[in-house]
Amino acid sequence: MIYQQIPPPASLKDYIRYYWVLESHAADPAATSFRTMADGCPGLIFQHPDEGVLYQNSKQLPGIFLYGQATRHAEIRIAGKFSTIGIYFYPNALKSIFGFNAEILTNTCLNLDEMALKQGYYLAEQLAGTTAPADRIGIISAYLLFLIRKNSHRTDEAMQYALFSILQTKGSIPLKELHEKLQLSERSFERKFKQYIGISPKLFSRISRFQASLDQLRNNTYDKLSDIAFGNDYADQSHFIRSFKEFAGCSPFQYQKTSIEVMENFSQLTQ
Repeated sequence: MIYQQIPPPASLKDYIRYYWVLESHAADPAATSFRTMADGCPGLIFQHPDEGVLYQNSKQLPGIFLYGQATRHAEIRIAGKFSTIGIYFYPNALKSIFGFNAEILTNTCLNLDEMALKQGYYLAEQLAGTTAPADRIGIISAYLLFLIRKNSHRTDEAMQYALFSILQTKGSIPLKELHEKLQLSERSFERKFKQYIGISPKLFSRISRFQASLDQLRNNTYDKLSDIAFGNDYADQSHFIRSFKEFAGCSPFQYQKTSIEVMENFSQLTQ
């Protein structure tokens, strides 16, 4: 299979980390399975049903769908040939682009074509009319810009500060320090953060810590697992392994030995 990572246009760089394209070879098997990991970011995926069908666990997914925060790992299966396009958004994109409470899409997805049709936008029809990834990316980008102009949502500066602080410290900043600095009660801070990001600040911090430890495993920047555990504020190595299994679906050892990471937080499962 062929994987490409494509930067967003300048007009969308504040909302999108990158686009990605995953295409199969003719020799690839009819069904390919992947494991996704909790990564703290929502996303979008397009797969034309005539070219292959996507399943999450046993549920068939729409041809183009928007998904929210994932609090656990999942299995994605592609039946048939595939030419899949995806977007890796920044954590606050559901609120800043689409304008809705991000919590409603946590651990689930919505059919984006149905939403677009209600807005008079024939998204799936346009995407079906072309096969080149660059053209499809252009169509999706135009739709996102349409939403941004239409919705004109203001950034929540307080939640943006909290998000940046958690990411910058890789999940280690004390949450009490944040809500006190923002002059919010603990309850109000959690409620606003869930609306903005989709999950609680505590869970987002845990996922950020997991992602920091995963980066160390990917880049082999450690001598032993306990170094990763203590370097990322886990109580001990057992605590680190439990957390890793929760978000990755496998142990750190299994990830190192058996994972074929096609792209960030997306590994092909071997038979």
